[in-house]
Amino acid sequence: MEKYTSRKIKSFVLRTGRMSTMQKKALVSFAPLYCIKFREQILDFNALYKNSNDTFLEIGFGMGHATIEIAERNPDKNYLGVEVHTPGVGRVLNEINTRKLDNLRIIRHDAVEVLEHMIGSETLNGVHLFFPDPWPKKKHFKRRLIQKEFVSSILPKLKPGGYIYVATDWEPYAEWILEIFQSFQELKNRYNPYADKIDWRPATSFERKGIEKNHKIRNIWFEKLY
Repeated sequence: MEKYTSRKIKSFVLRTGRMSTMQKKALVSFAPLYCIKFREQILDFNALYKNSNDTFLEIGFGMGHATIEIAERNPDKNYLGVEVHTPGVGRVLNEINTRKLDNLRIIRHDAVEVLEHMIGSETLNGVHLFFPDPWPKKKHFKRRLIQKEFVSSILPKLKPGGYIYVATDWEPYAEWILEIFQSFQELKNRYNPYADKIDWRPATSFERKGIEKNHKIRNIWFEKLY
């Protein structure tokens, strides 16, 4: 595996996308209801969701197909999605309103800054990263989201026993992720080395495309020991 380099990372590379009329309307109508504005202030999850249920963060939900289904199937858990892709945000906002999902909220901002400024210590039960961009070319490895620096920013936010769950269809990226996660003493691999498909995670469009290309889907699940 190629060595990773330390750098100030962002959780995304902004790509423009065409928005449907529905997505545009949802952004205008529902963002004030279900989007949380970025601010340098720690979120109070109990106040935000009006309960003390477990809370899970999803970073980069794309068009949000899995995000919506997971939230709808688990009304006793709270979900916070972070994404900057405007069509995806619009779609998820519309679905939150249509399905009356009181347990799903959105932050439309860079996840690195959200983690730093808005997530309190030991407040998350899990972090989901489903099919992050693998940046397969060696010259672009520095753009990969999962770097040591980024994992170091997640760990203090997880409760002991909380997890980081990554799914990818790019084998070299899976190996990269394993090596980085294994470098942290406070993380333990729940599987050896990859999990079978996690039953509660719906298939995403990226996953289906990967399967069509005969890519192996790798599920990586590490838990925080302390």
